[in-house]
Amino acid sequence: MHVKGFDYSARGVVFGTRRRCFEGRSDLLKHLLQTALAGILLLGAAPQCLRAETGEDAWLRYAPLDRADAARYDALPASVNLIFDSIVTETAQSELIRGVQGMLGRTLREEKGAPTEASFVLGTIAEVHLAAPTLAIDGNLHGDGFLLTTGRVHGFDCIIIAGADERGVLYGVFAFLSKIARNENMSALNDLEEPAVPLRWVNEWDNLNGTIEHGFGGRSIFFDNGAIRTDLTKVNEYARLLASVGINGCAVNNVNADARVLGDDFLPQLARIAYVFRSWGIQLAISVDVSSPKVVGGLDTFDPLDPKVAEFWQAKTDQIYNLIPDFGGFVVKADSEGRAGPSTYGRTAADAANVIARALKPHGGVLFYRAFVYDHHLDWTVLKNDRARAAYDIFHPLDGKFDDNVFVQIKNGPIDFQVREPVSPLFGGLKKTNEAIELEVVQEYTGQERHLCFLVPMWKETLDFDMHVNGAGTPVKALVSGKTFHRPAGGFVGVSNVGLDPTWDGYVLAMANLYGFGRLAWNPNLSASAIAGEWTRLTFGNDPLVVRTITAMQLASWHVYESYTGPLGAGTLTNILGSHYGPAPESAENNGWGQWLRADHEGIGMDRTIATGTGYIGQYSPAVQKLYESIAACPDNLLLFFHHVPYTHVLHSGKTVIQYVYDSHYDGAAAAAGFVSQWESLAGRVDDARYTAVLARLEYQAGHAMVWRDAISNWFLAKSGIPDARGRVGHYADRTEAEAMKLDGYVAFGVTPPEAASGAKAIQCPAPAVKCSATFEFTGAAGWYELDVEYFDQKNGASKFRVFVNDQTVDEWVADDDLPAIIPNADSSTRRRIAGLALRPGDEIRIEGIPAGQELAPLDYVEIFPLTH
Repeated sequence: MHVKGFDYSARGVVFGTRRRCFEGRSDLLKHLLQTALAGILLLGAAPQCLRAETGEDAWLRYAPLDRADAARYDALPASVNLIFDSIVTETAQSELIRGVQGMLGRTLREEKGAPTEASFVLGTIAEVHLAAPTLAIDGNLHGDGFLLTTGRVHGFDCIIIAGADERGVLYGVFAFLSKIARNENMSALNDLEEPAVPLRWVNEWDNLNGTIEHGFGGRSIFFDNGAIRTDLTKVNEYARLLASVGINGCAVNNVNADARVLGDDFLPQLARIAYVFRSWGIQLAISVDVSSPKVVGGLDTFDPLDPKVAEFWQAKTDQIYNLIPDFGGFVVKADSEGRAGPSTYGRTAADAANVIARALKPHGGVLFYRAFVYDHHLDWTVLKNDRARAAYDIFHPLDGKFDDNVFVQIKNGPIDFQVREPVSPLFGGLKKTNEAIELEVVQEYTGQERHLCFLVPMWKETLDFDMHVNGAGTPVKALVSGKTFHRPAGGFVGVSNVGLDPTWDGYVLAMANLYGFGRLAWNPNLSASAIAGEWTRLTFGNDPLVVRTITAMQLASWHVYESYTGPLGAGTLTNILGSHYGPAPESAENNGWGQWLRADHEGIGMDRTIATGTGYIGQYSPAVQKLYESIAACPDNLLLFFHHVPYTHVLHSGKTVIQYVYDSHYDGAAAAAGFVSQWESLAGRVDDARYTAVLARLEYQAGHAMVWRDAISNWFLAKSGIPDARGRVGHYADRTEAEAMKLDGYVAFGVTPPEAASGAKAIQCPAPAVKCSATFEFTGAAGWYELDVEYFDQKNGASKFRVFVNDQTVDEWVADDDLPAIIPNADSSTRRRIAGLALRPGDEIRIEGIPAGQELAPLDYVEIFPLTH
């Protein structure tokens, strides 16, 4: 697009940006670099000077484009006109100026009212029509939608960014800037977008003391020491990220709600967060406990049918809206995992939801009532007991009894964010009740932002799954939209849990999940590949090799993680009684939590059939029942969720269950190691800080994938007694067990659970501040080797380690990572890679450990491999 009357050439600006890369270098070096740069610009073949980055900007980097890419935007207008201003549209105008300046090096003129030159024109559809009545633009926009187009306004060629409402204007600006960042051609700009659902929220599980339940990016950005943080800069930055992907609501506190959040002294503090959110079109929400009338209000009851309880909720809600007029509403977790609930008084979830929702209704507020309600004291010896049945059994009979501003918030699967679960049958069991799908953005069970695990492909499988409600053509994404049964509305809720870490959640690559959630909440028809590609371009730039490599890694990562953790729908096989992180399959058995594997010497899996099992499959429509009821028809990847089978059962793939477990875990660990080499191919194409940080995480994942591989494979071997047909499990030719070394000070001990350590044993010093050593002789052929030390890094200490070859120090480090364990186990098991060692037969290898705190320098084993490159 070309707009007459202006010279939009910015070559000097772009070259000025490049010259900043040369500051502080010698004149000769500057000359050589500038000469090389001129050649590169002629060829158009190499990336520009890489900026130092921390990951804090996430996908909103607005990094300067190469001149060749920037040239296609030379004809953009030089001013941005805001038709009518409001706090949200002013934010949109400022964001457009910020983005264009960052990417193109030009500062747009800020104008108000109708344009007096070729301009960007920002406003709602109604406002644009008032300013330009003769302009033919589509006004049929709804619910935060936006239009990007071109047209003549007051005689000038303009780019028009119009919204169905003020938020739509802001979302349109972000969409336009995203196009520039991804180097899209906008010569024929004419985009109209509307969100699939009106409510697109995130839940943060932050505690008032500043900690975060299942938060892996540091402390809360909202709370500290029982109060709202004084500095809310990070909150503003987070609100900007959320708005950029169309999120319009945020519940800031843990669903295991602290009653103090409703205190008279605390609510004015919450108004400060709401003020920050407001300019980004985000409504503040909070999680509340149903016992609040008693705990906070001083009543002798919280019975939802007691008039005094209704009066409490009405008064408290009125108080909130007096402080925060655009308050979004409440999130409730009740009768689940020890939380108070209406069952105390023999009441239903609908009774509890409606008494709160009716207080919100006059103000336009909504209530999200979580369907995560189950008995965590189930008798595991009763084979008919089944936690998976709980949500449907409790909420299906209540269909139609919830008020129209209540949304039943349903997890994607019936258990708890496992690496693979079937779709919750409750999505098809509510025809007269608003639904919202709850997706866990934070990787609670899927690697906790230490393992690369892009969850969008998993979410897509859920959203695209046809529930066959009243026949085919009712995928989950249609059911949660609210349109299938003409319900008032629908919603998406993502459990996000960002923290103060510069990368927000502790890992640059994990932010793709938050971006992906927002994109799917806006448009669940987008493909996982398209979302991964968008995020990669926005986060790392448009270098084709970078885009191809990172996109491929992201798309492969869920299946890779699944393959070395939880097979065939058995669940993630992690420690469900503790961290939800490392392997601990036995933790699922012999307790009331209902995540049972039902594993014995003969077989494994839950019988959930109608014919002989718990009857869970009967909660689905007949067409879906047909898919899962028969072992012959059941897909392999969910076999153990629905059926108890022998280890020798032959899968559709032709493998037995037990051999599939062995093979998948070895293949998965190998694929995780492959991520390292894939990332290393990007050296020099990604800025040093993020390149180094991601490489460290991928190397850690490769090591921990081996911990998973060995733990799960050996657990299955012990259960089944059936050996690996390929002879790998239990046989490690390149491994020297620490307890088999010559020990000076170190003592052997048994690790719990036994599969968490190689050979079920490890070594540690007997007391703090005692230097210990373990020595063994290298017996291989002379050559170049990689030496890997498997040790335990607890969060309650920081031991020091040194490695010697014939008294020559070859490596030393401090075990000071923040892994989720205070004892040696599979959560704390980690690996130190020492590459490039020249070893000869008879070399003495010695590892010294110096304990610190309660961490007694524990060691598991050493592996030595010939270098292959």
